[in-house]
Amino acid sequence: QVQLVESGGGLVQAGGSLRLSCACSGRSLSNDAMGWFRQAPGKEREFVAHISRSGSNTYYSDSVKGRFTISRDNARNTVYLQMNSLKPEDTAVYYCAARPPWNYGATLYETAAYDYWGQGTQVTVSS
Repeated sequence: QVQLVESGGGLVQAGGSLRLSCACSGRSLSNDAMGWFRQAPGKEREFVAHISRSGSNTYYSDSVKGRFTISRDNARNTVYLQMNSLKPEDTAVYYCAARPPWNYGATLYETAAYDYWGQGTQVTVSS
């Protein structure tokens, strides 16, 4: 059974930083591209960042580019999201997701591109 578990969320003041982790069990993430998404209350889940299987390619939403960094450690089967210069509008539940190599049905910016999801971790940024 594949399980993704996010951690590292919490309450932080605007301008602060958090580092989210996503640990996987039941599957080797080295074969999967990985993404982070977020969902604020009353809004749809939105793309945040994506990293290729090797880690050589990364993509970000315009709203987080320059502030967030996605990385991965395949030996630890873990993906990270370093979030700096946090803003109140970054408040959301953050989800990590795995995109296996056979999933070509959607772009990396879409939730449908990812087959495995974590349960999410809450990030709250106070002003």
